[in-house]
Amino acid sequence: MGTVPGSALSRRAVLRAGLAAGVVLGAAGCTGAAPPPRLVIAGGVQPGVYISLARALAGIWEEWLRLPDPPEVLTTAGSTQNMQLLLTGAATVTISQVDVAADLAAGVTGDAEPMALARLYDDITHIVVRRDSRFRTLDDLRGARVSIGPAGSGYQPIALRLLQVAGLGAEGLGQRAELGLPEAIEALRTDAIDAFFWSGGVPTGGIRDLAAELPIRLLDLGAVLDRMRERFPVYSVGTVPANTYGLPGPVSCLSVRNVLLVSAGLDGATARALIDAAFAEQPRLAQASPAAVTIDSRSAIGTQPVPLHPGAVEFYRSTKGY
Repeated sequence: MGTVPGSALSRRAVLRAGLAAGVVLGAAGCTGAAPPPRLVIAGGVQPGVYISLARALAGIWEEWLRLPDPPEVLTTAGSTQNMQLLLTGAATVTISQVDVAADLAAGVTGDAEPMALARLYDDITHIVVRRDSRFRTLDDLRGARVSIGPAGSGYQPIALRLLQVAGLGAEGLGQRAELGLPEAIEALRTDAIDAFFWSGGVPTGGIRDLAAELPIRLLDLGAVLDRMRERFPVYSVGTVPANTYGLPGPVSCLSVRNVLLVSAGLDGATARALIDAAFAEQPRLAQASPAAVTIDSRSAIGTQPVPLHPGAVEFYRSTKGY
C-alpha cells in the first residue's frame, strides 16, 4: 500500500476509536456490544462512475475503519435499483441521483428513512444524435427511434419527465428502446436508433469515444428548462462546452446532483466515520473517477431535499462546512 503519513495514521486512529466508542455506547442498554455493520455498497453499471467510486470507497473504509468484514460492492442498473436496495435493507450505503432518492424516499420514516452523507458530483443529461441528422430539439424526436435508458437507471425517469414536459410523452416516440449506455452508443453508431438519453459526468468516456469516430450533436434543452425546473425544482441548469465532444457550440442541458446515502438507522458514529474517511481520501476518489475532483465539504452539504444524516451533520459542523 505504500507509506502512510503520520498525520493520516493519527486521523485513522481517531476514527477507529470514535467508531468503537460509538458502537459500545450504542449497545450500552443491550446484552452485548454489537460489532460495526457489514457494509454493502450499491454501486452501478460497469464501466461507470458509480461503480468506480463505490469500489474506491470500499477500499478506503476497509483500511481506515478496520471493519470486521470487507465491504461488498454490488453491480446494479443505477439509481432506482440502488434506492430499492437501500430501502429493503439489502444495501447499507448507496449512490443515487437526488431526484430518484427524493421520490423513492417520500413517506418513508423511522430507521428506514434514506439520509445523505454527502453530495458527490453533478450529472448532465445528454440527448445524443448524429450531427448529420434532422434532430435539433426535443420536439424533433416525435416519431423517432429513441433509447430512454434501462429500467432501474436514474436517467430513465429524467428522460420520461423531459418528454412529458416537451409535450411528447413516451407515446410520442416512434420506437422506444431501453438500452444501457454501451448498447445505445452501438445502436446510434449502426443507425439502429436516432437518439439516446444519458445522464452522467462531462465528458462521459463512451460518448467522447463515439464523437471521435462519428460526429454527434447534443440536443439543446433551453426551450424546456424553465418548465422542467418549475415542475421539478430538484433539477438545475447545466452547460456542455463545445470542446467537450467537438460540438458545433455550447449546449444547455439539465443538471442533477448525485448523493451518497445511508439509512437513518445507521448509528451516528459509523456515519461520521464513513464520511470523514471519504473526505480524508478524496484524492483517491478522484483517481478512481475524475467526477470526484469536485467533491468538497462546502458543496457536499447540498443534498436537499434529502436530509443529512445526524452523523454527517456532526462531521460538517466540525469542519465549518455546515
